Amino acid sequence: MNIVLETERLILRNPKVDDYQAMFKWCGDPEVNEFMYYTLYNNAEECIDYIKSLNPDNPDNCDLLFTLKETGEVIGMGGLNYHPEKDAWEAGYNVRRDMWGNGYASEALKAIVEHVKATGRLRCMYGTFAKANPKSGRVMEKLGMTYSEDTTYTKMDGSRTFDAIIYRKQFD
Repeated sequence: MNIVLETERLILRNPKVDDYQAMFKWCGDPEVNEFMYYTLYNNAEECIDYIKSLNPDNPDNCDLLFTLKETGEVIGMGGLNYHPEKDAWEAGYNVRRDMWGNGYASEALKAIVEHVKATGRLRCMYGTFAKANPKSGRVMEKLGMTYSEDTTYTKMDGSRTFDAIIYRKQFD
C-alpha cells in the first residue's frame, strides 16, 4: 500500500530504491548509529537491500521516509511495527545528524501514530531507548509515552549492550 502523509513541515512516504544514498547519510553515520539496534552500514548499497526487505503491503509495519516539504530532501525514517506477542506497536526512528534538534522525529511519528490509529488496531505502543540517549526518550514523551520499565538491549551484531528504558502508551 502506497502511503503518503503530510505534516506542517514534512511529507512522509514509502521508501524507494532510489532513496538508498539519502538513507546512507544516517545509516552510515557512526553518531546516528551509536545507540541503534542495527549495525553501522559500510556503504550506501547496503541500504538497497534494506529497502527491498520492506513490504509496504504488510499491515503490521508502517515505516516511512521523512522528507522536507519545501525541498523534498530525505532527512530520516521511522514508523510503527506491530509485535503480536506483546499486542503492541513499537516506535522507531532515525534522523540525519544535521537535522537533529528540530522536532522532525516527533512531528513525523505523531502523523504515523494517527495513521495507524485510524485502522482501529492501535491499542498500545512502546519504544526503547538507551539511558545514555535521553533525547530519544524526549521524542517518546512528545508522543505521550511514559516510563514503563528498565531493560537492556544489544546491537544486532552483539558489539554493545545498553542499559535502557521502555516507554509505553495505552490507547482507549
